[in-house]
Formats: sequence, C-alpha cells, structure tokens
Amino acid sequence: MSQFIVKSQNGMDGVMNKNIEVLNITEIFSDSTYLVPIYQRNYAWGIDEIEQLIEDILSTKLSDTDSYFLGNLIVNQKFDSSYETIDGQQRLTTLFLLLSYIGFRLPNDALKFEARNKSNNTLKNIKRIEEGYLEENISSEIYSGYTIIKNYFIKNNIDKEQFKRQLNFVNIVRVQVPKNIDLNHYFEIMNTRGEQLELHEIAKAKILSQFKNENEKKLAADIWEVCSHMDTYVQMNFSKDVREKLFEEDWSDLRENISSFDKLIYKTEEEKIDNVTSLITILENKNKIQIIDKDIESENERFESIISFPYFLLQVNAVKHRQIDNDTNLDDKMLLSNLKQNWETEEKAKSFIYDMLRLRVIFDKYILKRELAKEYKETGKWSLKQINKYKDNKTTTDKPKYVGTFDQDEEKFNKQIRTLQSSLRITYTSPKTMHWVTLVLKLGYINDINRYTLLEELEKYARNKVKESNFKEAEGFNIDRIIFTYLDYLLYRDGFKYEGEEVIKPLSDGWYFQFRSSIEHFYPQHPNELEKWEKKYLDNFGNLVLITPAANSLYSNTSPAGKVDTYPSVVNQSLKFIVMKAMLIYNNKIWTKELVETHKNNMINLLEKDVNQLF
Repeated sequence: MSQFIVKSQNGMDGVMNKNIEVLNITEIFSDSTYLVPIYQRNYAWGIDEIEQLIEDILSTKLSDTDSYFLGNLIVNQKFDSSYETIDGQQRLTTLFLLLSYIGFRLPNDALKFEARNKSNNTLKNIKRIEEGYLEENISSEIYSGYTIIKNYFIKNNIDKEQFKRQLNFVNIVRVQVPKNIDLNHYFEIMNTRGEQLELHEIAKAKILSQFKNENEKKLAADIWEVCSHMDTYVQMNFSKDVREKLFEEDWSDLRENISSFDKLIYKTEEEKIDNVTSLITILENKNKIQIIDKDIESENERFESIISFPYFLLQVNAVKHRQIDNDTNLDDKMLLSNLKQNWETEEKAKSFIYDMLRLRVIFDKYILKRELAKEYKETGKWSLKQINKYKDNKTTTDKPKYVGTFDQDEEKFNKQIRTLQSSLRITYTSPKTMHWVTLVLKLGYINDINRYTLLEELEKYARNKVKESNFKEAEGFNIDRIIFTYLDYLLYRDGFKYEGEEVIKPLSDGWYFQFRSSIEHFYPQHPNELEKWEKKYLDNFGNLVLITPAANSLYSNTSPAGKVDTYPSVVNQSLKFIVMKAMLIYNNKIWTKELVETHKNNMINLLEKDVNQLF
C-alpha cells in the first residue's frame, strides 16, 4: 500500500483540476454513489490488508495543514454524483465497512455491486446482521471484512471517537478518467506507465549508487532482483550456471567459501575477474530471471511467501542490526529511514547485498510457506521444506525436489515446528508484527540453527507473549489471540485426554491452523430458546473459541449442540473446540456453567504449566 504526505498550499486542497479531487475519508460517501462493475472481482481483502489500512490511519500524527494520502480511487463518472469504480474498489469497500462500524450514517446505495445481490444485501443490512439478523442471502466475504474490523477495534481497545477525529486528516484522491475514453486502452496505460516508484525501488537505487565498479554494481542489481521474487525458492531464480557457482552440490545452501560479497564474484581468493565475467554475463539480460525448463517454471508457481519483498528487506535490516520486537523496525512506511544506514558507504552496501542473499536462503529453508500443489492447488497448505537437487533419469536434467527441512532428522520435528510457526503466523497477521521471523533469521545468521534451537526459541517467544497477555484474567474480546493459538499448539504437541479418553492424539495428522480471527461464544450471547447467561460465564475463556469470521457468521445464536451437530468442520478448526465438543457429548449435549469453569481451569493450567518453563 503506497502512502505519502500531501502538503496543502494556502489551505487549498479540494479540487486540483477538473479530473482530480482530494476527498476526506469522512466525506467520500456523503454526496456520491459508487457502482462496482460486474467485471471487477469480488471483495477479497482479508486480515492482512484490512488491519494494515486501519494501522495506516492510526499512525497519522499530522497538523491541520497536512493530510495523509491513503491511495487513489480511479472512477468513470456516469452521472453528476454517480461513479463507476475502475480501480480501488477493495479499499473503497473496506472504507465503507469501516465507516459503518464506527458509526457513520451512510446513504442508502452509497456503494453497490453490479448484479451481485448478496453483496448489496450485506452492505445494506450490515448493522442488522451484526445485531443477530441473518439470512442466507449475504456475502460471507464482505461480512468477514466487517468482522475483522470489529475484532481489531475490540482487541486493541480503539476509541471510535478518537478514530473519527483522526479521519479528518486522512484523504483519498479520486481520479476521473477522461470522458468517452476507451477503458481498455486506459487500463493498458495504467499497467504500463501508471505505477509510482515504490520505496524499495528507491532503496535499491541508493544502495547501488555506492558501488564504484560497474561489474559489481551489475551483480548487486541482479542479486537484488532474484531476491525480490519471494514466492519461489531463491535458488530457482538463478540460471543453471550461476546456481552451480553459488550453491552447494545439493543446492541447499550457499557454498562454504562464499562468505562475503566479494566471494560472490571471486570463487576463490586467487581467481581473477576475467574468469568469472561469465557469471555477470549470464545474469546480465533483459529478463533477469532465467528458467531451466518448463518443469522448473511450473515449480515456480508452487509456493507463496508469508511476507512481501519490502518486508523481507526490513527483516534483513533488523537481523543485521539486532533490532527485534519493535514494530517500527518492520514498518514498510519507514523503509527508507530504517534502511538508510546500509547505503552510508560502499562497504555497508556490499554487506547488505550479501546478507540479503544469505538470509533469503535461510528464510526459504526455515520459514514456512503456503504450498499450492496437488489436492491443495487452490486452498494451499502450510509447508516447511528445503530445496534439494535430483537428476531426472529420463532427461538427465537437474531438477528441484522439496523435502521437509528436518525430515532427515525426525519427521515429528518438522511437523511440530511447522505447526508452531503457523500458529504464530495466524496470530501476528501484520508483517510489521512478525518478529518471530526475525528471531528465526537471527538464529541462521549467527549459525546457531537446528531443530532443537529453532523449536526452543520459538516456544520461548510464544510463552513470553502468553505471559504478557494476562492469560489468567482476560475475558471476552480482550483475550489476546496468542492465548487461543498457542493453547491449540500445546494440545497438538502433547495431545489431551478427557475423562480418561484420548480426545486429541499428539501430533495429530491432518489437523492444521487456519486463519482464525473471530472469537465465538459457544453458549450464544442471545440464545433463541435457552436462558440468557450472565456476562461472567458468557465471556469466560471456557466458553470461547477462535474460529474463522465466515464460520462465526454461520453460528449466530445457535445452541452449543446445534453448532456441533450442524457444522462439524467448524469445530475442527480449533483443538480447544474439539475438547469442548467432547465435554458436551459426555454431558448429554448440555453445555453448563460448571463445564465452562472446568474447561477454563483445565486449559489455563496447561498454559500455566508451559509458561512456567520460562523461569
């Protein structure tokens, strides 16, 4: 998300020209209606994008003469105050949901989706849905977005009135495309010429400007380029010849003798640059990334990184300069100020380029990814794998294979570390809070990473977070997500028995963490037929589960027995929920206040026992 400060001159924001307007966020829907055309994709923003937008607004600390620019909205004006949304509909829809949540009365039909009744019905009735009104004709994606906003405000105790005041300094630029323009041609222009220079591109230019030797600068630029493709294993971004020069025989790591930027150019101390100009020549081509064959090209569509390249740069900087657990270190809006120490001298620039490549190899090997393959081609699954080389006997071609990073030691370690990392991934969804990633990279950076140190340090990190969360006393929506997710990890790691029966087996095959952010009351807050409970039981940790927002919208005011019987797949999202189901069944499908207290005590005792290992 690109942001920058727009300085008003003589207080004259408003209309910049007849096609460009600067609008305050609070006014964007006041006298305008927006139509999202049918050719636009459905609303698709999730936790990462929505929370990032809210955090961007919260970070504004401006004066009355400054404005914070949240992005562009490209529109095609149909009538006087009616606009067809060409680009920016995801942000626009999120702003509509955000304004609705914090209490703005928005005009009917301020935002509509062409030929999408569920989307329109959800936008129109969003407040009624929140209050318990529910029918089949709603968009789960849009309601999920609203729930993410609500949960974020509650979790972070954000004052709505103060947030409204901050919105007075937040603007969006509405750009009207010229009338009678060929929209297809306009899209082509936008895609080829309309991109702003991004912060990481500016950082690249500043670092490369320190290189005095053109060959070294060229190599540094290409190392930067191959590292920027985060959804592949970095080894596969090099041509075969370069890969053989840089990496070990099995491709799993950099060669031992490559210990600095200079060694990326000189294979040995004695080797002359004339002998390795082929390395630079191989890298020097218009397309940068070279693929061996079609098989490897298909492999490059197989994985999905948990962070983007700008955040990886911030992670590299945090590791190099020993900055951990400070959100400003991983704030993409502060990328240039955070990285500036790396272009103070040529020596520092070389060091950053080398460490970027080295840490990228460590990142690929020890940080989980989403893998999109076979039966998980569409949905993806968590993957903790390293790349190895194998030879295809049919073609005698070297090809990549991906094996569990710790499978060669013992498969259970790989499963356990992967599950622990995924619990942290779904808890700390914003890239600026992924300090556990910095921790893992630091272990690799100081050459102290193996299955034992990695597991020990990640568990220690999670325990500290649980300890800081007031896990014994927290209630309702004030319960930090780490309490739910780390508890599920403990249940996964150790298993659990209830009334002597093994309800959860240790390291259960087939169970995995999903992106859960919504706290659900097992016994409903507004039951249809059952008695209404007191708040101390409703908001008790023993009555709460963490599930996906879409699942939360399904449950509504259903009884505990109805939830278990009707939506078993939702129960399986949480191991804590599975324990609650077992307790319910054991008690003839009657969920009582006594069971709530028992369950809370059992789960808090598990957490407390584990957290005490810190001392």
